[in-house]
Amino acid sequence: MKRPSGPLGAPAALSVADPDQGFDAEAPGPTEGLRDTLVIACGALAKELLTVIRLNRWAHLAVTCLPAILHNRPERITEAVRRKIKANRARYRRIVCLYGDCGTGGQLDAMLAEEGVERIEGAHCYAFYAGLEHFDAMMEEEIGTFFLTDYLVRFFDRLVMEGLGLDRHPELLADYFGHYKRVVWLAQSDDAVLEARAAAAAAKLGLPMEKRPTGLHGLQGFLAQHRAELAAAR
Repeated sequence: MKRPSGPLGAPAALSVADPDQGFDAEAPGPTEGLRDTLVIACGALAKELLTVIRLNRWAHLAVTCLPAILHNRPERITEAVRRKIKANRARYRRIVCLYGDCGTGGQLDAMLAEEGVERIEGAHCYAFYAGLEHFDAMMEEEIGTFFLTDYLVRFFDRLVMEGLGLDRHPELLADYFGHYKRVVWLAQSDDAVLEARAAAAAAKLGLPMEKRPTGLHGLQGFLAQHRAELAAAR
C-alpha cells in the first residue's frame, strides 16, 4: 500500500516511519505541462531527502520513493526503478536516481544508461553520505567496518536483529558479524537520542561504535548540481 501524496511542507502527510512503504511527494506546481525534476529514491533516504528539499525551498523537485525493504531483495531494485521511470517520463523534464548500486551488480547502472537517467555517485548510501574519498579512506583504515546511517539506527532492530533472525537465533551473530571490527555511525544529524541508539546497536553486535558526522552535503550537492544544469538548459 502506497503512502498518499502530499505537499513537501506537510510532514504529517509524509510519514516515512515504515521502511516497508514507498510514497510520492510533490510541491505545488503546474497542473498542466511538464514539471521540472523527479527524484526516484530509496525509502531509506526519504527523511533526509525531504529535509534537504524543504530547507532549500526546491519546489521544482518531486520525489517518489521505493520501499526500503527492497534492499533485502536487490535483484528486484532495477526493474522497480525502471517501472518508476517509464510511469513518470512523460510528466517531467528530467528524472534523476538517488540509489547506490545497492547489490544489483551493475544492473541498475546499465538500465539507467539505457533510459538516460543519471544517478548519484557511490556504490551505496554510505559512500555518498560520507563522500567518496572519505568513505574509501575509512575502508582502507578498517575494512571490517559495519556502517550505520540515521535511518539504519532508527530501524536497527527491525532491519538487522529481526531481519537477520538474530532475535530468534542469537547464535548466528558470529556468523554474520564475526569479521567486523567496529561500527561507524555516519550521522546525518546531531541527535543525542539517535547517538544512544547507535551505541546500543553496536553493543548488540559486540562492537565498538564511532560517530562520524556527515550532515546532508552529499544529497544537497547532487541535487544542487542538477538544479544548476536545469537552469542553464533553459
